[in-house]
Amino acid sequence: MEHVTVGDLVKATGGTLLWGSKEENIHKIRLDSRTVEPGDLFVPIIGEKVDGHTFIPQVVRLGAKAVLTGRKEEWGLTEQEKGNTAFIQVGDTKEALQDIGRYLRARLSLPLIGITGSVGKTTTREMIAAALAARYRVYKTPGNKNSQVGVPITISEISKEDQVGVIELGMSEPGELTVIAKIAKIDMAVITNIGITHIEQLGSRENIYREKMTIQDGLKDGGVLILNGDDDMLSATKGRDGIETIYYGTGKNCDFRAEDIVLRDGKAEFTAVYKNNRQKIQLNVMGQHNVLNAMAAVAVCVRCGMTMEEAARGLFTFTGFKNRQQVYRGERMTILDDSYNASPASMKAALDVFKTLQPESRHVAVFADMKELGEQTLSYHKEVGQYAARSGPDLVVTLGEACHALAEGIRETSRIPVKEFADKDEMVSYLDGELKDGDCVLFKGSNSIGLFAVAKRYLARAGVKQDDI
Repeated sequence: MEHVTVGDLVKATGGTLLWGSKEENIHKIRLDSRTVEPGDLFVPIIGEKVDGHTFIPQVVRLGAKAVLTGRKEEWGLTEQEKGNTAFIQVGDTKEALQDIGRYLRARLSLPLIGITGSVGKTTTREMIAAALAARYRVYKTPGNKNSQVGVPITISEISKEDQVGVIELGMSEPGELTVIAKIAKIDMAVITNIGITHIEQLGSRENIYREKMTIQDGLKDGGVLILNGDDDMLSATKGRDGIETIYYGTGKNCDFRAEDIVLRDGKAEFTAVYKNNRQKIQLNVMGQHNVLNAMAAVAVCVRCGMTMEEAARGLFTFTGFKNRQQVYRGERMTILDDSYNASPASMKAALDVFKTLQPESRHVAVFADMKELGEQTLSYHKEVGQYAARSGPDLVVTLGEACHALAEGIRETSRIPVKEFADKDEMVSYLDGELKDGDCVLFKGSNSIGLFAVAKRYLARAGVKQDDI
């Protein structure tokens, strides 16, 4: 944070300064007591299992310059310790953190682009940031700080040198996106698609659509809503009054349209079309599905005053990130590591990329359960299995109970051999004996399964250098 004092925090939260100086400057906001450094603000969040207030004495001794607290206690601190740290009493620490986010956003003049969607929002965020960086200094959401407590921290870390911000806005429960959007007060909103991620919490795709559209609750009047025109639920959607709606995709209905798409070694090349302008674009990441993400970036760039040529130059610099469709060609095997997360759409996209890699090699697909799919979990897994059968890997290995339905979908559709496991260690033992030099191997599953650790094991065995991972 820049030029933020304890007094600013008191003003933002409407809290009471129990002790400490209002003049002290604050460096960063911390939620994790283990990361606190001298000069930081510690915000103790009350979770289902842990109450952050428990760690207040610890952060004071680590040098925290200020602490929010929902309790009027002295925490057994000495007078000297109390003299080094300002304590601000608030009604609810999470709400106070959000108030700080709103306060800091009001002090910023740079435009913010907000991205949400069921699948691909992080990749789209990264591609938009890369494209904008061809002209501007860009701030983007660090890691996965896209929640009710993450977005205020994201906003707090924007500097005066930044010229545009790209903010990911997440959602896992009803009403959450409205809260986040009103903190971020974005100038442009991008919705990548309406899928079935979080359907377990929200009940139906229609409910997910309604929740995603609440990103407009924080969209400034005169702002721009940028929608995936290829998505069946977004293609007929119009923004609220006072908002301009723009569509991107491959269809004739799209203002920003991709044409002449070809894949070269799994990477897309295409022509971006906007009005009478045409621009060749070459991507440096795998998969045709990234064409849509790139077109969202082109739309944002043009609306920010850039040329499509600049956007194309910036997009080529994006090479993906760890555990998300990263192809590693080792001395012994080729690994497609897409183990970060999984949904039916991303499973199919991974298979599309996988079948283009080294057609002369044996292809082994290792799948783990997809989570948060609700009552239709088994039918979605079976659908992916049927898709996998048509994609034609030579062997499929599954991990998890729900993946039994995926295996059944394969067996009903093809003669591809499938080996099922309920235990990760047993699966690894099998793969140790089964995988051979020259194989091409895909790892894909929900993040909570921890398939990334298995992928890491075989990256080493494949002969991929650590510096390349």
